[in-house]
Amino acid sequence: MKVLKFGGTSVGSVKNMSNVKSIINDGEKKVVVLSAMSGTTNQLVSIAQDIANNQSNEAIDKINKLHETYFITIDNLLQNKELNEDVKTYVSGVFNFLVECTYKTFSEHLENEIVAQGELLSTYMFNSYLVQEGVKSALLPALSFMRIDEFKEPDLNYIEENFKVVFEAADASQIYITQGFICLDNDGAISNLQRGGSDYTATIIGAAIKAEEVQIWTDIDGMHNNDPRYVDNTNPISNLSFDEAAELAYFGAKILHPQTVTPVRADNIPVRLKNTMNPEAYGTLISDETSTKGVKAIAAKDNITAIKIKSARMLQAHGFLKKVFEIFETYKTSIDMITTSEVAVSLTIDDDRNLDAILTELNKIALIEVDKNQSIVCLVGHNIVNHQETYRLFQILQDVKIRMISYGGSKNNISLLIDTNDKINTLQKLNNYLFELVTL
Repeated sequence: MKVLKFGGTSVGSVKNMSNVKSIINDGEKKVVVLSAMSGTTNQLVSIAQDIANNQSNEAIDKINKLHETYFITIDNLLQNKELNEDVKTYVSGVFNFLVECTYKTFSEHLENEIVAQGELLSTYMFNSYLVQEGVKSALLPALSFMRIDEFKEPDLNYIEENFKVVFEAADASQIYITQGFICLDNDGAISNLQRGGSDYTATIIGAAIKAEEVQIWTDIDGMHNNDPRYVDNTNPISNLSFDEAAELAYFGAKILHPQTVTPVRADNIPVRLKNTMNPEAYGTLISDETSTKGVKAIAAKDNITAIKIKSARMLQAHGFLKKVFEIFETYKTSIDMITTSEVAVSLTIDDDRNLDAILTELNKIALIEVDKNQSIVCLVGHNIVNHQETYRLFQILQDVKIRMISYGGSKNNISLLIDTNDKINTLQKLNNYLFELVTL
């Protein structure tokens, strides 16, 4: 059995929902994971922010407008009067709940409940659409089996056991619809897998049921070798290894949630990236196989803060680096890149929520310099640190000021830290050096 995930754009209009129906209605039994309709999650986050700011009238106005938008979609989607009325009743219940939320005290738990409604709406609507179209489908509530543990990692044993219970209790069908993104936390409260988490849901389920394949359907023909928002003439990559895909996802490739491949790689369950608008395109296949060598793709990660920790007296002292890392551990802040010299350590973080507290602690043991508005440009490919063409990337040094270079920590990844203002130029230059083979 396969697991297919469809993103917000794929279920963002009646036409796109029809495309999804055509893709999944092939006679094979499958699990289909859906995101919220495009734009809905952003609206729900905005509503939650209004509640947090005690702006109830603004929140209610947004709720009512979104409610009207859904009713228009329902009328265009469902011509069957009984199904139309049933879905409108369900949708109205959701929006009445959202209005009730405007009178409650704001909390993270309340925000999670609000944001979760997007996936509940899209799956109920789409399942009803399949029923109207004569497709045998069943709705599997993700909150009945999807849970994270105290460390916010998927509780795989719980998920496997409870998915089986929910699946076997459902009516026999060809298509089993469930929500991406949303889950329960270790205390049983509604939580989520963060933005892009529907990809993660799909591979978690894929691992739980030992799926034949997991497919991630979006609005682009697989993972491209550079960011098509900034670089012209990028190309989809036909094959990536799990390691290569994980590096690209972590360092900025928007098509995948950073943890997507983690659940399936141990069982070598392939992940295929496909385009809902162009289903005939090959896309990208992610597996344990490596194909061509050299740099395959470039990705960029923004909102990076670089911290230089300088201490001529203490850097070589036993235990100094341990003290540094313990400070970041105390504030639960991960480090992306790190380089060292005789008298300094430079590192980067992408989460600056506790930056002030971290700097206060670091200032007690060293001199600190901070650079914000940085970007990490990551080059990925199989064993690229040993490839004879890799020297080409260093020609970028004559055009762009590089703040840090991470080379050798992974054979499949070379990372450059640059000012974000130089990002687009850097991506374009590297594209020329590495893929267009421009003579310099």
